[in-house]
Amino acid sequence: MTFSVAGKTAIVTGAANGVGLAIARHLASHDANVVFADMDEGKLANELGDPGAQEGNVRYFVGDLREKLTIANLLSATIDAFERVDILVNASRQIMASDPLNAEDDAVMDLMQQNMLTSLRLSQYVARRMIKQAEADGQEEGNIGSIVNLSSIAARRAQPELLGYSISCAALDQMTRSLAVALAPHRIRVNAVAFGSVLSASLKDALKENSDFRKDIKCHTPLSRIAKPGEVAEAVQFLASDASSFVTGQIMTVDGGRTLIDPVAAPAH
Repeated sequence: MTFSVAGKTAIVTGAANGVGLAIARHLASHDANVVFADMDEGKLANELGDPGAQEGNVRYFVGDLREKLTIANLLSATIDAFERVDILVNASRQIMASDPLNAEDDAVMDLMQQNMLTSLRLSQYVARRMIKQAEADGQEEGNIGSIVNLSSIAARRAQPELLGYSISCAALDQMTRSLAVALAPHRIRVNAVAFGSVLSASLKDALKENSDFRKDIKCHTPLSRIAKPGEVAEAVQFLASDASSFVTGQIMTVDGGRTLIDPVAAPAH
């Protein structure tokens, strides 16, 4: 059993910054072919350089994955570059405050679209490609692909200001379980990493605006610190690799023990 992802091809969404970027870089550094996907072309170019000069095991793709055509184009670009896809990491996610008493607030609908429905649609496209590859390769045994979704401990810990985000993460967790069952006969595994107390791009922004959040989070995280994004990337590598070959439908929690107690008052994860 091995943690290796060498030679596998991965698509990582939300890869322009924060945890998504850390995951994409981590997989690439472990010799996977990686397509960094995000709608922020400036940040992708800043991280990876001129797309015309890209070579080796890294490419990037710019587009709004809420559009079906963009998803199809992402998959086509991946196949053009690396001829296959073995791993999908749905790391694109959005956090926004929502007013639980405002019926005109569209945050719940917007976050369901961004955090769950987009991941579901991309997973469906990629799963079909994985099945087609296995048939073409004559691969009749063993797992043929791995999908890893990024979720949050907000799915289990309710705070009024994060109503929409919590609902969308809970939906993503159940989507993970349901897809795991649906795709198991095709030998595709589906898991998620729910994290908290990790220095994501959104948490970094929250700490800039509310410096007191840092002490609150650290004091109520049993391991007494805020983790680096790379620590989530290592969990993703485990779920993407053959080391987890009999693991599917699981929501792995990476939060330093925070959900064991979580009296944190700050609406930030």
